[in-house]
Amino acid sequence: MSPTTVSDRRTHDIACMPADGIGPEVISAGVEVLKAIASADGTFDLTFEDYDWSSETYKKTGKYIPDGGLERLKKHDAIFFGAVGAPDVPDHISLWGLRLAICQPFQQYANVRPTKILRGTQSPLRNARPGDLDWVVVRENSEGEYAGQGGRSHRGMPWEVSTEVSIFTRHAVERLIRFAFETAQSRPRKHLTVVTKSNAQRNGMVMWDEVAAEVAKDFSDVTVDKMLVDAMTCRMVLQPKSLDTIVATNLHADILSDLAAALAGSIGIAPTSNLDPTRQNPSMFEPIHGSAFDIAGKGVANPVGTFWTAAEMLRWLGEKNAADVLLECTEKVCESGTVTADLGGSAKTADVTRAVCEEIRKAYAVSTKSES
Repeated sequence: MSPTTVSDRRTHDIACMPADGIGPEVISAGVEVLKAIASADGTFDLTFEDYDWSSETYKKTGKYIPDGGLERLKKHDAIFFGAVGAPDVPDHISLWGLRLAICQPFQQYANVRPTKILRGTQSPLRNARPGDLDWVVVRENSEGEYAGQGGRSHRGMPWEVSTEVSIFTRHAVERLIRFAFETAQSRPRKHLTVVTKSNAQRNGMVMWDEVAAEVAKDFSDVTVDKMLVDAMTCRMVLQPKSLDTIVATNLHADILSDLAAALAGSIGIAPTSNLDPTRQNPSMFEPIHGSAFDIAGKGVANPVGTFWTAAEMLRWLGEKNAADVLLECTEKVCESGTVTADLGGSAKTADVTRAVCEEIRKAYAVSTKSES
């Protein structure tokens, strides 16, 4: 998808899908911050269209996505997604009914999860400081362990059988690993760690290792190492400085990226980009914290992950300067001590949102003065 240009101002059309739990609270905060930065920047506009697709929709209609819904989504430049999951809807129904029902048809095969220790936050790792943990986890997002292949028979009987079949195709593995190499190449350290479990999973995982070795020949400037996923968990905790860009399968990277967020200080600060690198379909951007129904409606959800997600969305849309400003302003607010309870503070969602909007206005005011 490409932005519409009117005169000298670019316009990006965003589909907003708050969905469940704290999703409406953090997406509302994210839209407020995005409007603030578009207004302050002055070189681009953002338009938003709301999509009320949620577990409540499912309970009323029997569907998360109405007929023709994906075609409606395709007209947008990006999707800003909250969270899906409700206490009274089984998780496998909600996940497959909404999030995966968008990611897979739209071929958003690269799930990208950057992680770092933000200034003003504290890692549970005793000696880790900002700069010591700065990673990007690249997760295969279209097949693998979440391909949805398998089934159950003889339910309830002692001989009940259930199968969950992981699907690995050379096409999907190669395109994802190539994307990971390109990501590593674009970062200062140019270092990629390929994570598999090829000692035990001798088919799909061995192919991963083989494809990674083949693709590496096209990236002579990228240093590559290889880890088994169980050993990788230890390395992330004990040697965080040794890592930079990480690539792994759908399941493995799902788990490792949550660990990464926790090691950075809170799962509430972590962003996700579900990318279609071909740009034939809109990409989807979401914080990774989930619906968090235990705090929904209390106004205490951490919006930092959503703000970082919004910054990644702006970057994907070509607004690199605005993305950098938004992330810097978010870090400044954390550094000032205006943080929610999960980061050790007492601020509400609205407090953090107001503070980030104010930092944005200050940043552009300073920029305008320096230019004049």
